[in-house]
Amino acid sequence: MKKIASILLICLMTSCSNDFLELYPEDSLNEGNFYKSEVEFILLANGCYLPMRDYEKNQHWVLAELSSDNGTQQNNIRTGEASRGVIDQFILGSDNAAYRDFWNLSYRGITRCNKLLSELDREGVTFSKQSYKDRCAGEARFLRALYYFNLVRQFGGVPLVDKPITSQEAVNIQRATEDEIYALIIKDLQEAVTHFSKASDVEEAGRANQWAAQGMLGKVYLTRKQFTEAQQALSAVISAGKYQLLPSYADLFDPSKKDYKETIFAIQYSESSAEVANQFIFLFAPHTSGGAVTKRPNINIVGAGWNQPTDDLINAFEPGDTRKDVAIGYWTGLDWDNQVRPIPYCAKYKPPLTAPDNRAGDNLPVLRYADVLLMYAEVLNEQGKASEALPYVQLVRNRAGLTSPLSGLSKTELQDLIANERRVELCFENHRWYDLKRTGKAIEVMTAHGQREIAKKPYLYDGAYTLTPNKLLAPIPNNEILVNKLTQNPGY
Repeated sequence: MKKIASILLICLMTSCSNDFLELYPEDSLNEGNFYKSEVEFILLANGCYLPMRDYEKNQHWVLAELSSDNGTQQNNIRTGEASRGVIDQFILGSDNAAYRDFWNLSYRGITRCNKLLSELDREGVTFSKQSYKDRCAGEARFLRALYYFNLVRQFGGVPLVDKPITSQEAVNIQRATEDEIYALIIKDLQEAVTHFSKASDVEEAGRANQWAAQGMLGKVYLTRKQFTEAQQALSAVISAGKYQLLPSYADLFDPSKKDYKETIFAIQYSESSAEVANQFIFLFAPHTSGGAVTKRPNINIVGAGWNQPTDDLINAFEPGDTRKDVAIGYWTGLDWDNQVRPIPYCAKYKPPLTAPDNRAGDNLPVLRYADVLLMYAEVLNEQGKASEALPYVQLVRNRAGLTSPLSGLSKTELQDLIANERRVELCFENHRWYDLKRTGKAIEVMTAHGQREIAKKPYLYDGAYTLTPNKLLAPIPNNEILVNKLTQNPGY
C-alpha cells in the first residue's frame, strides 16, 4: 500500500453545502452511496483525514498557537487580516471566519467518520483481511475523537453527532455538555486502540495507529485531570518501545526525510499539488523579507509575518538549548517601522524542496514521543511522584543539550519546569494555548503577555488583550446561532 501522503491525492468528497454543521454535505457522502469493496473503504477512510489536513494548515495554528504567548504578528495593519489579528489580541466575535471555517471543517470530518463507521458492518462488504476492516474502524474512531477533542477545547460543549443523519434531523440537535463530548472522545479512543491492535499487519506510515490512539487517550485524561488513567495510557506507549527520541531535534523538521520514529501522528503534506501542500513558511516568514527566507522570490508574502516568536518565548530557552536555533530563525532587514533589525520568525517549517511556487511539504506533528514523555512526567508529578518523573524530563532535556542532572525539585518547581519544557519543545505545534487553559494559567500568563505586546506595538486594536474568563472559550460561529439556534457562549 502507498503511504497516505500519496493516496490523499485522490480528491474525493470535496464539495459541501450550507446545511447544519456540514453534517449532510452535497458530495459523495450521501445515503444513496453504499460501499462494498475494500478499496472503497480505504478511500473513505482517507477522506476522514482531509478536513483535518485543511484546518491544520489554515486555521488551527491561529486558534492554538497564535492565540498563545508563543506567537504574535509582525504587523497587523499591513496584512489587513482581521480574522487572525483579533484572535491574537482576544477581540473575539461570533462572525470570525477562522472559527467558522474550523467549526465547519471539523464537522465535515466527523460526518465522514460517522459514514465510514455506519458502512463497515453493512451486509455484503468483503475485506481481503479482517485487519483492513479493523484499521478503517480504528481510523474513524481516532479521527472522530480528535475532531471532537479540538472542538471541545475551543468551544466547550458542541453538538454531538455520532451517526449519519439527515439535514432535517440535524437542525434539532443542540449543544451537548463538555462531559458528554469527553465521554464520546474517551470511548472512541479506547475502541480505536482495540481495533488498531488487531491491524498491526497493515499499519502504514502516515496513518493513525494503536499508539496514536493510546497517546491521545493519555492527553485527554490529562486534560480531564484523571491522572491515574493518564498514567496508564501513556505508560503503555512508553512500554511498547516502538517510538524513541531522534538524536537530533532538527531532524524532526526536515521535510526531505519525514520522521516516523519519534512522530507518532502527524498531518501529512506534500509538494505534489496545492491541495495537499501547506504554506506555513510563506505565512510565517517576515513580511518584509521577500524571498530571502522562503527561497521563492516569485511569491509575494506581503501578508506574512504571522506566528512571529514573542520575546517571552525566545527568552524561555535556556542557554545552550539546541532547540532554539531550530525553532526560531532570524532575518535582518526592514521591520514594520522601517527600522532595520534582526526579525525572528518560526523556522520549524521550511521552504519547498522542489516545487517552484509556494507548495511546501512539511508534515505537522500532532503527537510526538517527546510530548508523551513530558505528559507522563506531568501525571507522575501531579500524583506526588516527582522523583519518578524527573528521568522522563531529563530525557527530553538531554536531547536538547541540557544535560545537567535534575534533582531535588518540589512538586511546584517541577510543574513549572515541565510547563516550560513543553513550551520550548513543542512551540509552533499547536499545544501552548491548550496547555495554558488546562493548567489554569491562561488568564495570568496572557494578561502579562498582552501588557508586553501593548507596550511594544502602538498599532494594536483598541481593547487588545483584555482577557476575561469567558474568552477561554471561543464564540460559537454566528451562522450556527442564527440558522441552527444554538446557544452562544457567555459574553459574546
